[in-house]
Amino acid sequence: MTKDDLRSLFALDGKVAVITGAAGILYSAISKALGHLGVRLAILDVRDDAATAVAAEVTNAGGQAIGLACDVLKRESIEAARDAVLARFGQIDILINGAGGNNPKATATDKMPFFDIPPDAMRWVFELNCIGTFLPCQVFGKYLAERKLGIILNTSSMCAFTPLTKVVAYSAAKAAVSNFTQWLAVYMSQNYSPNIRVNAIAPGFFLTDQNRFLLTDEKTGDLTPRGKSIIDHTPMGRFGVPDDLIGTIVWLLSPAAAFVHGVVVPIDGGFSAFSGV
Repeated sequence: MTKDDLRSLFALDGKVAVITGAAGILYSAISKALGHLGVRLAILDVRDDAATAVAAEVTNAGGQAIGLACDVLKRESIEAARDAVLARFGQIDILINGAGGNNPKATATDKMPFFDIPPDAMRWVFELNCIGTFLPCQVFGKYLAERKLGIILNTSSMCAFTPLTKVVAYSAAKAAVSNFTQWLAVYMSQNYSPNIRVNAIAPGFFLTDQNRFLLTDEKTGDLTPRGKSIIDHTPMGRFGVPDDLIGTIVWLLSPAAAFVHGVVVPIDGGFSAFSGV
């Protein structure tokens, strides 16, 4: 392999990527990074103004991006986004499923024991994380299947490997995403093309709008007891930052990962490797 071959291993120039949940803290950072690498981006989010704002940041930095409102729980909304992306860029190479999240009402606490968690709250978390991954994979995955080429990258979580205390719905939902990722990888290869790769990342603890004040004190910024426990069980001794995801994602999307298929990659600072003793 020549130097030029090695340099091309991570080349993504000209690819078209659709990213759901792309206006959030993690995937807005990923979007900007991919924009710098020459990826043409469709920034999808349920919040139209937020999607447009992230797309504008990518464009102002010299990239190409469009922001589109998209509800990942509504097929017609996803299909409309697909059509808009094809009209703008003419192709789709990559689907990144970044939409997801938790609901405090589906979390077991002193005030809300497991036995009292309402089914609707559990259902909401499962729909957002599972159906919100499943439907985009159907709509955009069908396009990739017909083209016989492309990449799907889902977002699981470290709590899919080992359930976290309290977050009963989110842990189970992300475990379902991991299982679905493996299933879809096999399905695409056996029925459509070995040139369609399906993988997932499993972030550890990253501070986001959803968990910031569960892990840090809103007034002082100090770690909460839960936040301290997490840091104590993370060998690298810190929370992740969005930039920590970029290298792994670029690798999984690039030719460098041409034989990586059906895996869920932890990005957790060693959290999953530490037994606590």
